[in-house]
Amino acid sequence: MSRVSKPDTIAYLNDTVLGAFVHVAPSETLNHLLRYLSTWGGSDKFFMVIQYTLKLVVPFLNFRARLQYRAGKRVGPTSNAASAYSKFAGIISDSRTLWRMWGLLEIVQWLISLERNPQPTRKLLTIERLQGWSMLAYYPLEHLSYLLSHGVLPSTIPSPFSVFSKVKRYIKLDANRLALWSCRFWALYVLLQFARLKEDQKLLEARQRSLRKGKGTSLTAEERRDMRQRWDMFRSEFLTNLAYLPLTIHWSLETGLFKNETWINIFGFIAAVTSFRSGWKATALPPPGRPESDEKVESSEENTKAFEVAAYDASSL
Repeated sequence: MSRVSKPDTIAYLNDTVLGAFVHVAPSETLNHLLRYLSTWGGSDKFFMVIQYTLKLVVPFLNFRARLQYRAGKRVGPTSNAASAYSKFAGIISDSRTLWRMWGLLEIVQWLISLERNPQPTRKLLTIERLQGWSMLAYYPLEHLSYLLSHGVLPSTIPSPFSVFSKVKRYIKLDANRLALWSCRFWALYVLLQFARLKEDQKLLEARQRSLRKGKGTSLTAEERRDMRQRWDMFRSEFLTNLAYLPLTIHWSLETGLFKNETWINIFGFIAAVTSFRSGWKATALPPPGRPESDEKVESSEENTKAFEVAAYDASSL
């Protein structure tokens, strides 16, 4: 009876244990996910989905805990899992705000690109310029509010006009007021986004008419696929914007719009899922043998870059 040598045994164990992933087939879905999450917007949307999913699960867990407590099946009326999920959602929200510190640079880049690339109409150019400037106001106010609320910056700073006076004067910075005004500029962006979407709709309808007129008959399969993608992206942007509208109004008001935070979480979840879906489709590779469109999902990744600024927690206001 032959004996297996020790080196062969070690090599076998190496291949069996350490090389176990040889049995896992390459995944285009995993490649797509990594491609998407490697972008700033992709990772933000991913964590936004998790954040608002947890926020919707927490009330359900607390409700279930109260029912179980009344039925004598639980020691206390609170859910430990709900408390943990709520803390995790808070950590995600705080982290997303910190990651947006680079957002202002994205807006500057977007505005530079906007002035160097021709827009379809003058009205669309004006709308996007206004959107860009509203974000130039939004981001610094959000950054100041965030740093103040965490004690990084002092709540009072010397007034620049003190140099002309013998008495030293100070300016008081209120994190909540800064947050309110940042959201008001965000709300302005959202309202302008509806105007931009109206222009996009007109351009899509004109493109569709032009294609049909040029063909004289029905569109080719490739043209129909391209138009479906464009209309699908338009509907996704409209739904995302529609979900952000009540949120931005709520966070722009001192007393808020909703008394029940569940509505905030529902609209936030809708905005998160639709924007994640749009970004996912925007980063998909074309089918084999089919070239990428020259204008592939431009409206998702370029024109709405500023719009994907994600949400505040209501507690931050």
